[in-house]
Amino acid sequence: MNSQIFHPFVLPFVLGMAFVLTYCFVGLIRVISQLPKDDRKKLGRSLVTPKTAWANIRDLFGDCLFHVKIWKRNPVLGYMHTAIAFGWFMIIVIGHVMLFTLKPLQGVEVEGLQGMFTNFYYPIFFKYFAEETPVFAFLMDFFLLMIISGILIAVVKKIHSKIVGVKRVMHFGFADTLIRFALWTIFPFRLIAEKTNIMAFWWLYSIDLLIFMCMLPFTRYMHIPTEALFILLRHAGIKVTEPRKGYALAELYSCPSCGLCIDACPMSVNDKMSGNTSAYFMKKLRNNDTEESQRIAETCLMCGKCVKICPLSIESCDIKFSQRAAVPYNINSDHSYLNVISTEAEKSQTNNHKPHVLYFAGCMTQLTPKIMRAMKQIMDKAGEDYQIMDENGGICCGRPMLLSGKVAEAKAMIEKNTELIKKSGAKRLVLSCPICYKVFKDEYHLEGIEILHHTQYIEELIKCGKIYVDRGDTKYVYHDPCELGRAFEIYDEPRYVIHSLGQIVDAKSEKENSICCGGSLGSFNLTQQERDAITENSVNDLMFNNPDEIVTACPLCLKTFARKSPVKVKDIAEIVSEKL
Repeated sequence: MNSQIFHPFVLPFVLGMAFVLTYCFVGLIRVISQLPKDDRKKLGRSLVTPKTAWANIRDLFGDCLFHVKIWKRNPVLGYMHTAIAFGWFMIIVIGHVMLFTLKPLQGVEVEGLQGMFTNFYYPIFFKYFAEETPVFAFLMDFFLLMIISGILIAVVKKIHSKIVGVKRVMHFGFADTLIRFALWTIFPFRLIAEKTNIMAFWWLYSIDLLIFMCMLPFTRYMHIPTEALFILLRHAGIKVTEPRKGYALAELYSCPSCGLCIDACPMSVNDKMSGNTSAYFMKKLRNNDTEESQRIAETCLMCGKCVKICPLSIESCDIKFSQRAAVPYNINSDHSYLNVISTEAEKSQTNNHKPHVLYFAGCMTQLTPKIMRAMKQIMDKAGEDYQIMDENGGICCGRPMLLSGKVAEAKAMIEKNTELIKKSGAKRLVLSCPICYKVFKDEYHLEGIEILHHTQYIEELIKCGKIYVDRGDTKYVYHDPCELGRAFEIYDEPRYVIHSLGQIVDAKSEKENSICCGGSLGSFNLTQQERDAITENSVNDLMFNNPDEIVTACPLCLKTFARKSPVKVKDIAEIVSEKL
């Protein structure tokens, strides 16, 4: 313990902290000012709403300090992140508690600006200036060792990532390498300084803090202060409007570049394609590399797996959508055909008859007519009063245009379809295509009309006794389509239907971890060879338990898998119609 209240070695820390606080304050003003006026109001209301306030507190601790989502997927990495983040948080908290309870100045009253300045650095260098009680000393040493144990795992991860269950890690430049070494050495220097009281280590500890804080805004570690703001914005219900402004900017700087999404991405089937993953997209866009970030955005399959696995639930796909929408593609859009198609669709609807169920097959189901035939057979057998909206051709749901960022063109299609659906008088809309299902759920306003995917509809028919099926001994495996599973968590309904027909076995990766078929309309520039590699990987995953048949609930997945599967691939409606 030293009797003085100041030592020059605290200055590097004080300068670094002043810099990072100023930078964060300016960044906060920048993000808030870029939000639309309505979003700023949403944020203000959310901060005083008890339900949202509780969600903020829960996620600030769960996502920022305890990293609950990482624990669920990889306990070793979960401990690593928790040890460093929560351990660091606790030694700061304990330092401040000691400052105000142990009277470290030994009776010397320090007031005014000098007192404020002293309080600024005292909790960080407490053991140099004051003596702790045994309880506080134990707690401080415990959390300090906890942090160091997390850092040791981080070092192992960097040297040999497979030991901690990570196949691929991101590659960073000089700035990230420098700050990483600063982080790794901060706490060992502090431990040595506290145990030996050698002045050189107090200086190294303080200088390390200066380096870390001055490099923080220019590296991936900016996620540490930005995550809190992102969580507040997320719970306020704010959405991305532009790729590098407002909410999107908060998301970009909240991305820790942990790389968890790299292994999860279906494009990581080989090293050549792993550079197209969301982690690299976020990094490139954060660094304002618009050309490369645009390329990755256009390559992405938009399967949403990166969003599900992200420890912060960053909506990287939404940012890619906005990035695409910001580019003026040279497409001559002529939508005069909409009037012709809508007239044909109206002719197929009888004016005096209002069906209970309106079935919308969609473009991909039109290209796989056996699904539509199976659905007709099922609805006939159930005695349903139905009508097929696009039996003789119809308007696209609008999803492909949305994927390409052509929002105005998509809205034109949506308006035509909405008009036709409302004119039908139907109370239920049934869709075979998950792509259509997503856009109808997210983009259409069909008040009073229930929207169902055909897996939900068929499950209901079986449970209500409207159709009866024979159960055989065929061994099925079910593939969860991206837009149906990850987007809407429709997992149980299709499995109930398949279980009613035969034995269902697990895929190696299923439900939210299901692998995209590779045929996604989301990617503009994947080659057929690259798509085939993704498809083969997904098929191998589905063949894990040697099923007799692969069942899916998406016409696009059906066509894609059929090219590479060693066993028959069928839509869920097909196997039901076979067993009626």
